[in-house]
Amino acid sequence: MSFSSKVKEELAKQISNTKHCQIAELSAMMHFSGQYGMDKEGGLTVGFQTENESALRKGFTLLKKTYNINAGVALQGEEKQRLLEKFGDLDDVVDPSILKNTCCQRAYLRGAYLVIGSMSDPEKSYHLEFVCVREPQALQLQQILRALQMDARIVLRKKYYVVYLKEGAGIVELLGFMGAHVSLMNLENLRILKEMRNSVNRRVNCETANITKTVNAASRQLEDIELLRDKYGLQNLPDNLRQMAEIRLEFPDATLKELGEYLDPPVGKSGVNHRLRKLSEIADRIRI
Repeated sequence: MSFSSKVKEELAKQISNTKHCQIAELSAMMHFSGQYGMDKEGGLTVGFQTENESALRKGFTLLKKTYNINAGVALQGEEKQRLLEKFGDLDDVVDPSILKNTCCQRAYLRGAYLVIGSMSDPEKSYHLEFVCVREPQALQLQQILRALQMDARIVLRKKYYVVYLKEGAGIVELLGFMGAHVSLMNLENLRILKEMRNSVNRRVNCETANITKTVNAASRQLEDIELLRDKYGLQNLPDNLRQMAEIRLEFPDATLKELGEYLDPPVGKSGVNHRLRKLSEIADRIRI
């Protein structure tokens, strides 16, 4: 099961204790994926366009709890009129008066995620989105997320308006706000492991680069000293440079610190570096 499906499964199990929150969640599900139908006798049927079974069960559970409507039962008369008045045109936005309370906004986002939300595999990238058919509904969803200090953006993808979050911290905040606490902890654990791996990779890359730089520098130094030996003669160098050249030839893999300790008297890394640079300058003059 994908991470996104696990989030939906967790959210589908949560039923708000208060009726106004149940209505808010059901309203989101109805306006984003609900559909009306008509039977032969003119009765109104209600359904949800979703492939997620847990979301479908949640939708009909909320219909039963809020309006005592059973799945597959056509509504007639007052029941039919009451439902149509409550949800109105499903192509429109949710009645803002339903979303005044923070708890109802939480329920609304939970319902929206269940039917039009999805999330990428957090081991690969951080991306959570809601795919809306109608722009006003996308704008209402974005407005609610931004009011909660989440950087929600909208992009037009083919004929759909996609409200999305890309920052890991924002996605964590939204999961917590909707009540997906198990998924939140799993995501946080993945984020920590991912950051640790990235940190280790950065360190390894840095150390590899330093080793490569050191090896290349040592190779150039040996080439310069061998040129001096063959074309100039090490015996013609000043004593401090001659000793440095001989030590480098004797210990080609030694670090600057180790080379300094082999000298008599010993010198620090800066002193070793200075002498090697002098040897390179002399070698460059010979090459010319």
